[in-house]
Amino acid sequence: MTTVTQSPYTEDQISAWLRGLCTVAWADGHFDPEEKEIVSQLTHELLEVDKDPQSVEQTISAEELAAALGHDKHTAENFIRTAVMVAMADGIYSVKEADVLQEFCEALGLQIEALNALRHTLYDGEGTDTPDVVHQDAQQPGTSPHPHSDILHPLRKWLDGMEVHDPRVARFVCNIIPSQCPFERDVNLFGRKVAHIPAMCKLNPLYDQLVGLRFRALSYLADERGEDVSKYF
Repeated sequence: MTTVTQSPYTEDQISAWLRGLCTVAWADGHFDPEEKEIVSQLTHELLEVDKDPQSVEQTISAEELAAALGHDKHTAENFIRTAVMVAMADGIYSVKEADVLQEFCEALGLQIEALNALRHTLYDGEGTDTPDVVHQDAQQPGTSPHPHSDILHPLRKWLDGMEVHDPRVARFVCNIIPSQCPFERDVNLFGRKVAHIPAMCKLNPLYDQLVGLRFRALSYLADERGEDVSKYF
């Protein structure tokens, strides 16, 4: 018999957590009104609230986030880990996403040195090329990364420390991170396209970390919550 474990987080913490992830996801303006509505419905469903989806606030300020999450550093770091994963789900780390993450870190009292390396992949949205680190990983699929990409090693190690202890966060992760690679695909929620994901193993310098987090989320839902996870494949 599967033993259902209890989440260590309060309802207020999870509400702020999911709103924080939406804030990061929408920071670079890649979501149009239709796509925002779909994610709003998903967030509404995960929060298990009775309000109309349109009445549920989907974004959150850094100050509100910090007040809701509290002073536990472990909780704060796990939130930032998931926020980084959401920011990198499309393989591109934008300046606006970086600014939001910086605001969140400052409000939470975190100084995460590993995040500094991610700034080397910043993309300002004005050119047509992807960042240098992404290009160099892409040029040698299936081989050891280019030495320049070793600057991301501390970040990868830090992200691999992410633990999944809440079913709503786990479901959000399973929905936002695609299940297949190397084929590019669309991310669909409720039968509607939310985002287009390129061939992640070639373009995303944090692909292994994304896959690892998704696997941990699926394992948590299946093994510890006893849920049927076939819908995520």
